[in-house]
Amino acid sequence: MITDTGTDVFEEHRPVLMGVAYRMLGRVADAEDVVQEAWLRWSGVDRSEVREPGGYLVRVTTRLAIDRLRQIKARGESYVGPWLPEPLVTDFAGSVADSAERAVLSDSVSLAVLVVLESLSPLERAVFVLREAFGYPYAEIAAMLDRTESAVRQLSGRARRHVDERRPRYEVDPAQRRDLTERFLAAATDGDLDGLMSLLAPGVRLVGDSGGKSRAPLRVLESADKVGRFLVAVAGKGIADPSLRVLELNGGPAVLVRSGDTPDSVFQLDVADGRIQAVYIIRNPDKLESLAGL
Repeated sequence: MITDTGTDVFEEHRPVLMGVAYRMLGRVADAEDVVQEAWLRWSGVDRSEVREPGGYLVRVTTRLAIDRLRQIKARGESYVGPWLPEPLVTDFAGSVADSAERAVLSDSVSLAVLVVLESLSPLERAVFVLREAFGYPYAEIAAMLDRTESAVRQLSGRARRHVDERRPRYEVDPAQRRDLTERFLAAATDGDLDGLMSLLAPGVRLVGDSGGKSRAPLRVLESADKVGRFLVAVAGKGIADPSLRVLELNGGPAVLVRSGDTPDSVFQLDVADGRIQAVYIIRNPDKLESLAGL
């Protein structure tokens, strides 16, 4: 039977395990399931034979996440409209002192990067997450994945090239993003089209994720005119007893819209050159369940 010491060790490493699983899967519920399965493995192992509990737990979690990701891909699930990751509450500014480390963590969990990671193979994604987000040496990653160090370096190179080619070049300055988020929120709620247009880059993109379960664009909208007019047209429409809150999700400021006590949608912005380059809207109710208690 697992001892309190074993419980304490697992809880000490839980944030890292959840971080690995979420970046691998982009889904909070799936990540929580994987971490729970890692707990069951940990509770049954002879821990006297485990030299490095942290390494063991990350290895188990990574392998479970790879298996889960392969199952998802094998099912070939069709998704209605654009897909975005499930929003994750983060607090890197409050929990990570080093600004460079905070920037890396924020970038690795951003909606834009997680969308790109969906196109990697499960092994490439695992190597990228362990190396780029958590800084594990190639030798340790090789041991975790039962691969040679040479093979892991090749996987890492392919994954990094793929991500670099497709990752949008957005700034991650928290102060600027929050300022633009608040100005965006004020203009949108006031129906101020001119105000919105002054904030939007000419080639801004709006990506809406509803999963076909609520109203959102089924295609990506492009151009400031289309995005601005859409936002003004839908602001506050069809939401009973609406309320708004700015909080940190996926490493940056976001707007949580509630209808009464129920999360209705999440808005998040990507910013560069002082303008909004992308607007993400998540309205799939299944992806908002984890925000219900906020």
